[in-house]
Amino acid sequence: MVDRLRSDIYEGRMAPGQYLPSEKVLAEEYQLSNKSVRKGLDLLVKEQLIVKIDRVGSQVLECIPGSRSTITFGITSSIERDFGLSALLDDFHSLYPDKRVKTVLMKNVPDHTDNMKGYLEQEKIDVFTLNNMDFQNLADYGQLHLLEPLQADGDLYRFTEEAFDYDQTLYAKPVVFSPIVLAYNRKHFRKARLPEPDSSWTWDDCLFYAAQLTDGKDQFGLYFYLLSDNRWPVFIVQSGMKFEPDEGNSLELAGTRLMECIRLCKRIATDSQVYPGYLLESSRDVTELFLQEKISMIMTTYMAMNDFKETDLEFDVSPLPYQYEPRTLLTVIGAALYKNSKNKESARLLMNYLTSERAQTMIHERTLSLIARRSIAELQLEPRQGINRPSRFALFREIMSSYRLHREMNLSSTAFNGLRQLLKKYWWGLMDDEALCIQVNEMFSRFGANDDVSKP
Repeated sequence: MVDRLRSDIYEGRMAPGQYLPSEKVLAEEYQLSNKSVRKGLDLLVKEQLIVKIDRVGSQVLECIPGSRSTITFGITSSIERDFGLSALLDDFHSLYPDKRVKTVLMKNVPDHTDNMKGYLEQEKIDVFTLNNMDFQNLADYGQLHLLEPLQADGDLYRFTEEAFDYDQTLYAKPVVFSPIVLAYNRKHFRKARLPEPDSSWTWDDCLFYAAQLTDGKDQFGLYFYLLSDNRWPVFIVQSGMKFEPDEGNSLELAGTRLMECIRLCKRIATDSQVYPGYLLESSRDVTELFLQEKISMIMTTYMAMNDFKETDLEFDVSPLPYQYEPRTLLTVIGAALYKNSKNKESARLLMNYLTSERAQTMIHERTLSLIARRSIAELQLEPRQGINRPSRFALFREIMSSYRLHREMNLSSTAFNGLRQLLKKYWWGLMDDEALCIQVNEMFSRFGANDDVSKP
């Protein structure tokens, strides 16, 4: 009750001069005794948030100027789901009643790097969330000077901190992470009397079983949003190769493992026996079809599986099938501090809170997201009512050696985006293998694979 009332006052939902509900109403609403309600209200009096007026009620006080600070927290639309953010902010406010967190939704636009830069330079945010791809873009475009350098934390998984490291300097605190994994419908496999996926599966195995799970009408064996920046690069890292032009910036794609894995993507996406030809806007569409039990297997993340946590869907997870190397992509979400924030110390307090044992425990217990703090992440979870956690949830620990960041493809942001555009045309049948190889070589001849695009 106290936490909620305090939050309502700080967030402006209860204005100065407004009266709280009566003690009787509060007791009924929060199922407390009258004595407990009075003790809670006394605490708010001590915090100088309300005043008790005899025979009238409890009135919200005018806030004393300078008595509390507002932290502007820039987030993307998925953070509420990925962090369980509302509960975290309520907890933060209870710990620091003189702080108020105002969330700002940062629009996810095609040029997200410029968008983030604009928010920072216009001083619209003090601290903000970003993923490892956002960080790579900021680094490539020479914008890391906008971020406050940070100290490493020995209890956070090293690979999560490496996602936000540049020239041995840490620029963001990792909060949650996930490898790309295969989620599958156990009921479909049981009904078809097929073995469930395991770490030995190649993509050929996956396609073989997917064909048996497809009825060609309402159920398909395999689906993923190919154009997602966390999907198609999986096949590149599984080739075991990097994009490494020669000294003349020439790159021969034909006859390489890279080309074979690119060709595999096309083979999967055009196989109507296992892969539906729906037009998708995002990976969320795939999630929705999986929830409707129209798809048997999807490529997904632990964060996205939060969409399943309050359902009765019978699902589990497995390592991704592989082509040449059993590897998967790693995605990390962290919090960074604006270097020129006028409220830096309060903002730092929020950033540090998100990676604290307290906050990490809350995320660990209440979501399916994987947390960055090792000592909490590896604690065995007790079954929690209302959370549909897969039986192989701890799989992530077994496959850590397979984790790869996008930057291990050796592509700058410019090269990455250029390659994606070419691959899109190839997968849609607008160019053949030979044309793709020629155009990829021409692209790298213009600016190389890993140019420092921040330089003029």
